[in-house]
Parts: sequence; C-alpha cells; structure tokens
Amino acid sequence: MTNKAVFLDRDGVLNREMGDYVWQPGQFEVLPDVPESLARLKAAGYYLIVVTNQAGIAKGLYTAADVQACHQKLQQACHGALDALYFAPGHPSVSESLRRKPDSLMLEQAMARFQLEAAQCWLVGDRLRDMQAGAKVGVRGILVGEEEPATFQPRVPNLAAATDLILAAAS
Repeated sequence: MTNKAVFLDRDGVLNREMGDYVWQPGQFEVLPDVPESLARLKAAGYYLIVVTNQAGIAKGLYTAADVQACHQKLQQACHGALDALYFAPGHPSVSESLRRKPDSLMLEQAMARFQLEAAQCWLVGDRLRDMQAGAKVGVRGILVGEEEPATFQPRVPNLAAATDLILAAAS
C-alpha cells in the first residue's frame, strides 16, 4: 500500500501564473515540465494531490464549476495522473476557512482519505503559505519559483527540479 504523496499547489506550480485569478479553461496553461514530472512521481509510487486556494469563488469572480473545468483540463494534460484535487473556495475578507492555506485542512483530509504518513510526503508550492500548511501537518516543503522574497530552502525553479529532489531523497 502506498502511504506517500506529493501535495501540489496549482497556480505557479502546475499551470502558468497569470498575475490574477486563473479560472477560464481557455487561458489555463499547463506548464511544459508538468506531465513528465507527474509521471515520474507516479512511477515512484506517490499519490499526487492538488491543494489550491481559490478565493475568487468567495469573491464572486467565478464558480466551483469553473475551477473543476480547469482541473479537468489539467487531468487531461497529465493523462489522469492526479489522484485528488482539493480547493479552498474561501477568502479571509468574506469568510473564515480552515481549508485555505496556510491552514492545513485540505492536507489533513487527503492524509486521512489516503492513509498517508506525513514523513513520507512532500508539498510543492510557490508561496510561503503553502510551506506553512505543510509544516502544520509535518510535511516537508519545496518552494518553486521566485514569487516569494523568502529564504525558505529548498527552493527550485520548477516542478521538474522539485521532482529531482524528491526522487533523490527517496533513493
């Protein structure tokens, strides 16, 4: 039984960050290294679980159906490699939510559902709030990109480099 997973933030890790909300499938662009990276992680026995904040829902900018349409496009581009896709529709200005990162409820739900061991899991994200959510449940984090002016380590340019780190640590 697989008891390890890679939690993946969506915008900026799996698809191109647009600077604002990404919710229209026509503008949803899966990054070039993502399908191969996910296939490598899957072959190594990891569950692949998306955990994404989608505050635009609470703000009334788009709907959960719009998010699901983007997730369907993501699954198609990645040949169905993703085991679960969780999203937090809340925003602090509208409502309280323990699902929203830096809180960890999305991770906790996935850990219970898939019977995951935190020490065997990773979280790959492009924001410090992603790293904080992972840390709350004992999951190691890898920061992708240059969005945050942080000193968080490890920090890598993309999912392919994060995949290399994860697979090297597992061997």
